[in-house]
Amino acid sequence: MNKILEKEHFSANVVKLVVDAPLIAASRRPGNFVIVINNAKGERIPLTIADADPVRGSITLVVQAVGDSTRAICAMEPGEYLHDVVGPLGRPTHIENFGTVVCSGGGVGVAPLLPIIRAMKEVGNRVVSVLAARSKELIILEQQVREYSDEVIIMTDDGSYGTKGLVTQGVESVIQREPVDMVVTIGPAIMMKFVALTTLKHNVPTLCSLNTIMVDGTGMCGACRVTVDGKMRFVCIDGPEFDAHKVDFDEMMLRLKSYQK
Repeated sequence: MNKILEKEHFSANVVKLVVDAPLIAASRRPGNFVIVINNAKGERIPLTIADADPVRGSITLVVQAVGDSTRAICAMEPGEYLHDVVGPLGRPTHIENFGTVVCSGGGVGVAPLLPIIRAMKEVGNRVVSVLAARSKELIILEQQVREYSDEVIIMTDDGSYGTKGLVTQGVESVIQREPVDMVVTIGPAIMMKFVALTTLKHNVPTLCSLNTIMVDGTGMCGACRVTVDGKMRFVCIDGPEFDAHKVDFDEMMLRLKSYQK
């Protein structure tokens, strides 16, 4: 059982939860995720760790209400307990001083991107962050991202904040004006696909974090399988991060629709 310590609404359907999890907080690294179950009969929900405080023994999760279980988690309040929080899972992000790194996040994808932005900056990279959403109210964690970025570019579909346009336009604007050594992209599958296509044109290495259907999170069920460079990989143990230029996004998006009804 893991106690919810704090709660903050980013929007009507997106909630930040600070959860008591001392062992996870002490060992987690950027890119790791957890499996969360709200009650004994709840679904297993994979969530990337957005932040951690080893001293307090807490981790920060950002949850988007999509189905019954995520709606139930978002409805919980401080003082209540999640039934299980298991982790850290997955392979951590490879962090090094690449030079100039563009970190692009769409919607709630900014949450798992934040610890990567911080880690990339701490090892000496120039970090340009591109945050994108449909509208201003859906841009999350902007101030935290600004703290660790040399520059922040905001893109909104409707032009209500920052520049009107898509995340790919923001990424390409940086590549066009200066040498970029690495791009990291996290968000909806369709967004990551087109960021990868954009950077492939310019031969810029690109890392993506995949958000496939997941059940056990330990490589046993096979639900999260994807094709990377023509080979089957499990997102939970081989990822969640992969070379975006080698991911079969079309196949992945078809599998994401398996339980759409």
